[in-house]
Amino acid sequence: MTDKNALTELLNIMQTLRDPNGGCPWDLKQDFKSIVPHTLEEAYEVADCIETNNLGELKNELGDLLFQIVFYAQIAKEQNLFDFDDVINQLSTKLVRRHPHVFNEQQALTDEELAKQWQAIKAQERAEKALSVNTSLWQDIPANMPSLSKAKKIQQRVAGLGFDWPSYHGALDKVSEEVLEVKEALEHDPLSEHTAEEIGDLLFATVNVARHVKRDPEQLLRQANDKFSARFEKVQAYLIAQGKSLDTASLEEMDSAWDAIKKVK
Repeated sequence: MTDKNALTELLNIMQTLRDPNGGCPWDLKQDFKSIVPHTLEEAYEVADCIETNNLGELKNELGDLLFQIVFYAQIAKEQNLFDFDDVINQLSTKLVRRHPHVFNEQQALTDEELAKQWQAIKAQERAEKALSVNTSLWQDIPANMPSLSKAKKIQQRVAGLGFDWPSYHGALDKVSEEVLEVKEALEHDPLSEHTAEEIGDLLFATVNVARHVKRDPEQLLRQANDKFSARFEKVQAYLIAQGKSLDTASLEEMDSAWDAIKKVK
């Protein structure tokens, strides 16, 4: 089966699943909103395969994610909005437009020059949209985007406008400032909305440090979650080996086990 025939077959399968005469009842019930949770789940499963280096399963998970796109395109086709070809054609046009150094100028650019060019092109696209639609700076940032990623996106947007520290030092100083403000708020009223707001500011500032050193905050927190989880499982095993359990161990005993595990590289 050729690549083109494989894609055609996939689109035909999707159309059959949505056929009112003999299609799948579950697929027929779905609409744009109902399949969003499935799309997010599939995207996370792709990310998990990559994070855990489970490349043998990656092909399968990428297929599941592609199915989500085909699903949306089929629903749109039924509503005379657009079809899968429109999605592909618009994507191709956008990729060429956003990579003039490859498709037009054919000149080598540094990473910094590429980043500036990318931001300039994106800014131009937003400006063109603003001519016909009342848009804000954040119009194209999804409302339901994970908060760490959204924070990074907002920071990138304003950095492209020149509102940024020249290096990570300024961002790190801001974190120190926010830590002091959190401490002050906690001492005054730990359960107040003001304290919650200050903690949010601290998280936002921490994302900025990650952005300045070209790290993705979502990925960093996933790695931290995994590291903590793996270490705590070792704490559990350590306690069991001593005839204890997490339920019965004191905080001091768990701390001691934690410190012992940390020393083992």
